[in-house]
Amino acid sequence: MTISKNKLQKVTLNTFKAVLILLCVWSCKQNPKLNEQSQPKNSPTAKEILGNPKYLAMSYGGYRHVDHDIEPTIEELKEDMLLLSAMGVGIIRTYKVYLPHASNVLKAIKELKSEDPDFEMYVMLGAWINCKNAFTDKEPDHASESPDNATEIEKAVALANEYPDIVKIIAVGNEAMVKWQAQYYVEPGIILKWVTHLQNLKEEGKLPKDLWITSSDNFASWGGGGEEYHVEDLNRLIKAVDFISMHTYPMHDTHYNPDFWYTPESDSSLSDMQKIEKAMQRSLAYAKTQYQNVARYIKYLNLEKPIHIGETGWATVSNGFYGTEGSRATDEFKEALYYEAIRDFTNENKISCFYFEGFDEPWKDASNPNGSENHFGLFTVEGKAKFALWDLVDKGVFDGLKRNGNTIEKTYNGDKSALMKDVMVPPTEEEILAQHSN
Repeated sequence: MTISKNKLQKVTLNTFKAVLILLCVWSCKQNPKLNEQSQPKNSPTAKEILGNPKYLAMSYGGYRHVDHDIEPTIEELKEDMLLLSAMGVGIIRTYKVYLPHASNVLKAIKELKSEDPDFEMYVMLGAWINCKNAFTDKEPDHASESPDNATEIEKAVALANEYPDIVKIIAVGNEAMVKWQAQYYVEPGIILKWVTHLQNLKEEGKLPKDLWITSSDNFASWGGGGEEYHVEDLNRLIKAVDFISMHTYPMHDTHYNPDFWYTPESDSSLSDMQKIEKAMQRSLAYAKTQYQNVARYIKYLNLEKPIHIGETGWATVSNGFYGTEGSRATDEFKEALYYEAIRDFTNENKISCFYFEGFDEPWKDASNPNGSENHFGLFTVEGKAKFALWDLVDKGVFDGLKRNGNTIEKTYNGDKSALMKDVMVPPTEEEILAQHSN
């Protein structure tokens, strides 16, 4: 039988392809690591992002309504991503994989990347963890876990695999070990279980090998607090995570642990502005101390882990503990001082700080519009830039961008003298005692 030259070339080529495929299969069996997933080319890893001032970090929730059931649209999420990117944010931290929010954030970022190949935004994806009977009328069982946790982890894994160029970190739980979260906290062994599970998936090639795994929790939960937290499962957890994501909130402790906040008698002759500035310097020192306490505990364990700040922030409004009848901590001027100070400290020391948060979220204390939890944003719901961002407005970084149909303008119509009328001087200890006795 005569075979034409073209047919002979085709047979030879197909044989070559078959041999090549067989060689690849054999090679992968001999070296299973070749089967592992990895981050896409030209996509930085978590190790390259965290602590890099080029990628400022921000905590993000996109809910704009008092009614938490109203999900932000893809277009609204894209608006927010563009605003955050304009101010230098390159990685956000977000939860709610059990709702459309998390997956929609990833879709929004993917669309922005397809519209502009130079657009960058990466995600630390949180998986919410609860104890058994959390948020029910039954007694919480902190030694056991909610059956919903497995579903939460499964969804986080699926999203990390679907968006490997965007999801760089999975955080197991949010303040899920600190004991004052009495409704839902779990013992460290439960967090360790899921961190180990995710690390094993990486080893098996079922998650990108460069994906980092952590848990995001209060500084005390990472060993920086009392001995009640210094348990063996915590020590194992610290060893298992890729980095520590710790929370520090001097603002909250202006009420709960206020010794650093009171104006001391030695400062009584200072001007009001000097008293405020010194109080904010003490607040930064307080946050640094909590960071250092965590570092000290890790050193005690003879371990080395990067430590980043998973949450810290300062509210601008409060009709409760932090307002005029309390610690007098909340206003836009103090938020701006804290934001600048914590950014300077973390950037200089190559620490990522997922500042809490980008935008006000009115659902967080839905029955109390002036509750502090609604007012941690650097932007208002309507898109007004609070005092911490006024200089960026002046520089034009938000030109052409909108939120809720509004161009980005300054709060107080840019009138600093009007803003300063709402600024309160921290009280002395005697003033607080007198206030409480009344």
